[in-house]
Amino acid sequence: MSILNTVWGDSLGTLAAVLAILVLVPSAAAMLPWFLLIPLHFVAFFALLYMTTQRPEMGNGGLYSFAYIYLAGNPVFGEALFRRGLLALAGYLICGAILLAKHRTHHHTVRFGTVIRSFDPSTLVHLWQLRMALGVSLILTAGQAFGVERFMWMGFACASLLSEYPYSSSVIVRFRQRIVGAVVGCCGFYLLYLVTPEAFHSLMGPFGGLCLGFCTDYRYKTAMNCFGALMLGAGIYGLGGAVVLRIVDTILGVTFALLFVAVFHRLAADRLLSRWDAA
Repeated sequence: MSILNTVWGDSLGTLAAVLAILVLVPSAAAMLPWFLLIPLHFVAFFALLYMTTQRPEMGNGGLYSFAYIYLAGNPVFGEALFRRGLLALAGYLICGAILLAKHRTHHHTVRFGTVIRSFDPSTLVHLWQLRMALGVSLILTAGQAFGVERFMWMGFACASLLSEYPYSSSVIVRFRQRIVGAVVGCCGFYLLYLVTPEAFHSLMGPFGGLCLGFCTDYRYKTAMNCFGALMLGAGIYGLGGAVVLRIVDTILGVTFALLFVAVFHRLAADRLLSRWDAA
């Protein structure tokens, strides 16, 4: 039997599709008119979630959404796009080899076609995927259409609220925590940047990443996440400009997510709402 007709083939095929989305769609979005961005982002992002995040509690949704939003905010063309494609190909070969070597006997009865046929928008997982894909596609489109500087920061904030699982009809707790964490992180970065030698500034991003590994509270994670972003942003907008932009983009992103969730649930069918409550 050909490997393409096996579970291995399904896994290798979906991995290739995921990497193709991450490489090609952000660059395509940068060249399209704004009214085509919503369907493009929605289809691409939903496909990404559906292929990688059947169990959101494992954290794949946050990982792939971060990658997609980051690349959408940093599109490349020409030779740079070619190099990005080569990097994705290298990752594909490495991950594909590990898949075949270490996981070829796992989940050997689950075919991708079965996963596709099991789609049901009334289930919590698939509803979570739909809500997140629609919310992220709207915020990215708004950011690109209105020319918001570093609009991917808005996308990160919005996706962070929408990615919360188990599924919930309220994101108000994360809304407050994200704003508090962003303000604290930005202020901390600002003060540390001023009081430390210039030679230390390039290390503030890795320092924030190291501290992030020790954080268990969402607010502290949000604060530490600011360090890497601001380290790069300070070189583009200046220290004060980067700090203000990070806070503003975060507030815009979480405010949009809060309003979007309210509208999404208002429009949801009564039978779905009763099913969520029962679950």
